[in-house]
Amino acid sequence: MNAERRVLVVEDEAKLAALLCDYLRAAGYETRVAEDGPSALQAFVDHPPAAVLLDLNLPGLDGMEVCRRLRHDSAVPILMLTARADEIDRIVGLEIGADDYLCKPYSPREVVARVGALLRRSQGRLAGAAGASPTSRLEVGGMALDDAGQRAWWRGQALPLTPIEWRLLRTLLQQPGRVFARAQLLDAIHADFRDVSDRAVDSHVKNLRRKLQTAMAGPDCIATVYGVGYRLDVPPAAGSSAPSA
Repeated sequence: MNAERRVLVVEDEAKLAALLCDYLRAAGYETRVAEDGPSALQAFVDHPPAAVLLDLNLPGLDGMEVCRRLRHDSAVPILMLTARADEIDRIVGLEIGADDYLCKPYSPREVVARVGALLRRSQGRLAGAAGASPTSRLEVGGMALDDAGQRAWWRGQALPLTPIEWRLLRTLLQQPGRVFARAQLLDAIHADFRDVSDRAVDSHVKNLRRKLQTAMAGPDCIATVYGVGYRLDVPPAAGSSAPSA
């Protein structure tokens, strides 16, 4: 099975894990199951997945900690599945790097649909990327984005962005200096227009800011325009902004 179709299901309820695996396999995915936090981390190393379904209430290490550790070293798409419906839990999950969030009870079909959407975004929509133009690249100042591979660089240094962070940066970079309202950014990062809180945008901006500041080793280039939204001010390039093809 192609590793690009491999999904790690981290769920301690055996019946629910089996149900999710049945639906995923029917849709053409390879699945592996981990029943606790430590085994999830080990399974991720032993058989790197293309996406992770992650329950929050896990023995050993809870889902939040598993997400933190995965996100420290990987931009793999993570879909959190949990019985916690409070907004604060959803926001915390997004802030530590989850790409999407579903509360129980949920439809297994929706889970499969969300996984498909995450993979299409993270893999740069591979079906179309094979014929994509090698010039499908956006460069502004010291920043460069590649559409085909959904990759980003700052002065030649690769940025470890999640799919949502990549789409957020691309939206801002297309019109640097323009103020985008939260609603506009929500439309850009969630193409299916699902009901997502404005605070989700704040969480993703916070994560993107942190990664850009780490790469730039300088001031924050994403400005908050209070009561409106966010603006990207890109510092000028200093040499090559992206690796040569």
